[in-house]
Amino acid sequence: GTLSEESPRSDGAPNAPLVTVWVGIHWRSPDPDATAQWYEQMLGAEIIHSPGRVDLILGGQKVFILKAPAADNAAPPHPHIGLDHFGLQVKNLDEVAASLKARGVEFTTEPFNIRPGQRICFVRGPQNVSIELLERDAKYK
Repeated sequence: GTLSEESPRSDGAPNAPLVTVWVGIHWRSPDPDATAQWYEQMLGAEIIHSPGRVDLILGGQKVFILKAPAADNAAPPHPHIGLDHFGLQVKNLDEVAASLKARGVEFTTEPFNIRPGQRICFVRGPQNVSIELLERDAKYK
């Protein structure tokens, strides 16, 4: 079934959030080390090596990168059903974009103003992952 807005939690609190915190995002890659290095070099992620996988801390979120067997399907082309992209907030999007372009990052959408006080762009990460970069004026939080 589905949860309605009226579904109480097991602790009896009606309408209380069911999710309290992200525990991690799991990615699969044919080359976890190369994928992790891309996120470290391009977006400043911290790499943490663990037995059998590579982990990242990216924007405060833990990301697990597991080695995908050669038999796995390639990432689907965009657009597709399912997770579309993930977004990261940055300061001074135009400077970030210029730096990424100088390092050869592919932009799928150039920086533009989506609404007053918000500027975004999209880049392509390893395994065809779409990444939104967002600059948000503090008065529009």
